[in-house]
This record gives sequence, structure tokens and C-alpha cells, in this order.
Amino acid sequence: MKKYARIFRYLKEYKRKIILYFIFILFSVLFSIISVGMLMPFLDLIFKGSGETSNLVLNNGNPVLQYIREYLLGIINSSSTPETGKIKALAYICVIIMLSIFFKNLFLYLSYYILNPIKNAVANTIRAEIYDKILQLPIGYFTEKRKGDLMSRVTNDLGEVETSVVGTLEGWVRDPLTIVINLVTLLVLSVQLTIFVLLLIPVMGFIIGRITRSLKKQSLEVAEKYGESVSILDETLGGLRVIKAFNVENILRGKFFNINNSLLIAKNKIGYRRDMASPMSEFLGVSIFCGILYFGGILVLDNHIMEASAFITYLALFYNIINPAKTLSTSFSNMQKGTAAIARIEEVLNAPVTVHDNPNGKSVNSFNHSIEFKNVGFAYDDFVILKNINLTVGKGKTVALVGSSGAGKSTLADLVPRFHDVSSGELLIDGVNIKDYSLRQLRELMGIVTQEPILFNDTIANNIALGKENATEKEIADAARIANAHSFIINKEDSYQTNIGDRGSKLSGGERQRLTIARAVLKNPPILILDEATSSLDTESERLVQDAINHLMQDRTSIVIAHRLSTVRHADEIIVLQKGEIAERGTHDELIAKGGIYNRLVELQEVK
Repeated sequence: MKKYARIFRYLKEYKRKIILYFIFILFSVLFSIISVGMLMPFLDLIFKGSGETSNLVLNNGNPVLQYIREYLLGIINSSSTPETGKIKALAYICVIIMLSIFFKNLFLYLSYYILNPIKNAVANTIRAEIYDKILQLPIGYFTEKRKGDLMSRVTNDLGEVETSVVGTLEGWVRDPLTIVINLVTLLVLSVQLTIFVLLLIPVMGFIIGRITRSLKKQSLEVAEKYGESVSILDETLGGLRVIKAFNVENILRGKFFNINNSLLIAKNKIGYRRDMASPMSEFLGVSIFCGILYFGGILVLDNHIMEASAFITYLALFYNIINPAKTLSTSFSNMQKGTAAIARIEEVLNAPVTVHDNPNGKSVNSFNHSIEFKNVGFAYDDFVILKNINLTVGKGKTVALVGSSGAGKSTLADLVPRFHDVSSGELLIDGVNIKDYSLRQLRELMGIVTQEPILFNDTIANNIALGKENATEKEIADAARIANAHSFIINKEDSYQTNIGDRGSKLSGGERQRLTIARAVLKNPPILILDEATSSLDTESERLVQDAINHLMQDRTSIVIAHRLSTVRHADEIIVLQKGEIAERGTHDELIAKGGIYNRLVELQEVK
């Protein structure tokens, strides 16, 4: 049961409701047994009532049956004629059966009324926890994982848990309780026959267990294949232009079809095993039922140990066990299938959060002096990315980070807002280690404009307003003007209320980038981190975006990741990174005069 520990942990919050659910199920089962149990006096009345009424009372050692029979005999004897009394007793039996069925279903409904919100709440809590964990996990975690696989865990795997595990919660209580109470009742009716049944049930359980044992492994294979298919679909949607331009539709199609066919085979294997559990349990149940018919028939016909009416009632009560046993075996199969999904979800939920907020962090409302890197090193999974970084960025200064791909430029910039934490050394803002600040307040000091514009499927106004809570329409428009975005926005059909589509797909590259700059302008941060925002734009868009960036950088401290070296000529200091270390540093003119790495990079870009 350890694998379901997380589900049980969520259920602890609903202890009282689960107890109430248990009580309702208990009453539902009891009334069900009463309705079936009334078959015995009914059969006695029909078959024995044609003779002497005293035959209704037989001393079989069962006080409950004895009481019912004596009560019915009293009704018959108190009537004017035996026939009238028997009809009256028959009416009593029918009324009791009707009332029993009514209360059985009433309590069953009440149990659903209690349980269904619990099941929905548990599934909802898991979904919220996964999303919250995704927001907490460090950036590095997502470079190791395929986005499609993560989406599969939030959708397919969570759906599997919701259906296979949470969806069978009612069976965890109702079916075992139904089986146990009915078995106790059967024991009261006939000890010998019930012992015979109890000897056969473990055989049934063993066979069903053998069928369902491999479901977890096969379910894990399905989940992985599903994740791969979602990843390919995501890559296809994101790269459709390139796929068509390079005529690689057949390659992608073949890749997707192969995984899709593997998924089909794996799902069919699960279906064969899972679907076998229910008919097999029914066959075994009927086999046991036939065994009871034979053994019970001997007790009635040969030994006269059991009355015929009691035996027929016994059969009806045993039939009450077959469906719950069948449902329980199906639930067990589904739970085995859901175990793999739980494992994949827990892999995300248990992933270590390497960047922790400081609950007693110092408040920081302004940036006054400098950002300082002291012997900073950073490694990810034992792979060293940065080492021995010593750098000071003074207030109001612009520092550019240049170097070849993989030199560590983006990683160095990501350390400032604590997307990663340093592995060694210290990173200070105004002389205080950034780990001593509140994470939220630290990031409030910073605005980030990335090379790839990050926009959301919402209105233009809402995308800009991400930079500031409760921003007014005037503030949003002013920020758009500074970012050279206002003119194209007002020409849209719905102006600032225009929906920009998924990732801003309804806008051009230059328009998307100007919106991200407007977002940063609205936030008005003292520290800017700029990942060359003009490298993939046409000449006109580049001019407009660069002009917007120049406005944004005025009177701010800026760390610029430079791809086009022409954009950092006027930086206060240029840091040249090579293999995670500072290889050169200085102004543009100083580095050109050295004739080193920077000079070669400039020559390659022909901007000298």
C-alpha cells in the first residue's frame, strides 16, 4: 500500500466525511441483506403455509429466523381465518422488502453524495500540486525533460490516476464491506456451507492476481510512449514551417507513426489483461456458485441439515457477493494500472527544488550600489559550467556578456534572479548575499527581455500588464509608447484588447518583441537582463526594437547577453567568456586593441 501513500495522505483531510461514508455504506449493505433475507419467511409462508401454520416455526437454532417466524405466526393466528392471516403476513413481508430496498438505495445515494466530492477534490489537489511544483522547479530541470513528456504526466497520467485509483475509492470500502457482511450472514445461515465457500475464494484470488500482476509494467510503457508522442506533436506544431520547408514530413510522419503503433500494441496488451479479469472473475464466481449448489443440495436433500428456504436465501445472498467480488477484482486491476501513473507523477512531485526561498528573507525595495560575483562557480549534475567568476556591475552601468555558444553567458545571467543558485562562491546585491533576500522581492528588482519573446494566449493589454499588478490603461499605453508598440497596437481590430494567440502567433516577430519590452518598461525595474532581443529580426523591426531597448536601458543597470557585437560597442564593460571562465574584459576599444578573442569575434561579424 506504500505506492498509494500519497492518495491516503490526501484522504486524511476528509476523515470525518469518510467515516460518514462508511456508516452510509454499512446501512446500505444491511438493508440489502434484510431485503434478500425476507425471502426465507416468504418461501416458508408459500410452501409450508399450505399445511398447518405451526410448521412455520421450526427450531433450527437461529434466533433471528426463529423471531421472524414467530412474529409472522402471531399475525396469522390473530386474524379471523388462517388464509386472511397468511395474506396479511405476505403483505407485511412485501412492505418490509420495499422499505429495505428504499433505505438501501437512499443510503447508497448518500454515500455517493459524500464520496464523489472527495474523489474530485483529491484529483484536483494532485493537479494543483503538479502545476505548483512545475512553477517551483529550477530552470535546469526543464532542460533535461521533454516538454511533451511533462504535459503527458499532467494530462494522461493524472487522468489515469483519476480514473484507475481515485475513481475506485468507493470500491475500497463498499465492496469489501459488502463481502464481509454477507459472509457473516452466510455463516449464520450455514457454517458448513460457508467454510466450503471460504476454502474456494483464495483460489479465485490467486488466479485474478496472476492476471493483473504485469499491468503496472505495461502501464509504464504506455505512459512513456504517450509522452513521446505528445513531445513529437509539440515539436511538429512548433516547427511546422521548417518541416515543410525541408520536406521532412515523411521523416516526422514515420517517427510519429512508429511511436503511435508501439503505443497501440502496449495499450492492447493492457486491455487484454485488464479485460480478462472481469470475465474470469465472473466464471470463477459461477463455478463457486455451482459448487455451492451441489454441496448445499446435499445438506438439504441428504442430511436435512439445512432447510430448503434457508438454502435458497443463502444462494441469493451469495449472489450478492459475486458482483462486489467482480468489481473488486476490476478495481484491483485498475489500481495496478494506475500505479505506473502515480510513479510518473511522483517523479515530478518529488523532484528536488534546488532554489529555495528564504522564509525570513530580508526585504529589498531598491538597488543602490552594485551586483557582485565573488569567485562564483556553477555546476549542473557534476558538469562544470562556470568557474572563478569575479565581476562587479555598478549601479547604472551596462555590462555585456559575449562568447561562443556554450560559453556560459545565459547561465551567468540566470544566476542574478536566482533561476539557479551558485554552486560555489557568492553573488551579492548591495553587499548582501542574494540568498538572504526574499526571492519574490529580489525578482521585483529585475526586468528580463529574452531572445525568444515569451507571450501568453491573452490580450495585448494583459500581456503587458504582467509587469505590474493593477496597472491602469494609461500606464499600459505609456509603456507601449516607450517600447514603440503603441502605433501597431491601435491599428489592431480590438486595439489593446486584441487576443494575440498561442505564444503571440498572431503578431510578427518585431511586434512580439516590442510587447515584451513594454512589459519590462511597465515594471520599471532598476536592473535589466537582456538576451539580445534583435538577433532574429528584420532591419526595420530591429531598428524599432533597438530604439525601444535604448529607451528601456536609460538610467538602469543592465546585463546584456550579446550575440550581435555591434549592439554592445558602448557597454561600460564587455566580459568575454570562454569555457565558463572570463577570458577577456574591458571596453570595446580596449579589447580591439588587445587583438584577442573579442577582436576575432568582431572580425567574424565584420563590424570593426
